[in-house]
Amino acid sequence: MPRVKRGKAHLQKRKKLLKATKGYHWGRKKKIKLAKPAKLKAGVYAYRDRRTKKRGFRKLWQIKINAACRQEGLSYSKFIDLLKKNKIELDRKVLADLAENHPKVFKAIVKEVKK
Repeated sequence: MPRVKRGKAHLQKRKKLLKATKGYHWGRKKKIKLAKPAKLKAGVYAYRDRRTKKRGFRKLWQIKINAACRQEGLSYSKFIDLLKKNKIELDRKVLADLAENHPKVFKAIVKEVKK
């Protein structure tokens, strides 16, 4: 059986891995044995944190809405409940943006909900 040489493919694979780990600290950016698990772990963190980011933003929106509601003499939970009862379908992202950047519009929504 003839000899199979895979030097080129091996080098390309290593080069790709080192390019992916560029910017990592210590030996994890230049040593293959350390770069492999570092890249794997980075992928795990990236996957996990794409979901965590959504949770974090929802918390932030709730805080912004609550702060704006309190100024109008209403709690966050009561405000959300009244929105649902009045069938006003604005999501928390939009409400938080209105509360922060357009307080007059948010006040109008609160007045409409209180009726």
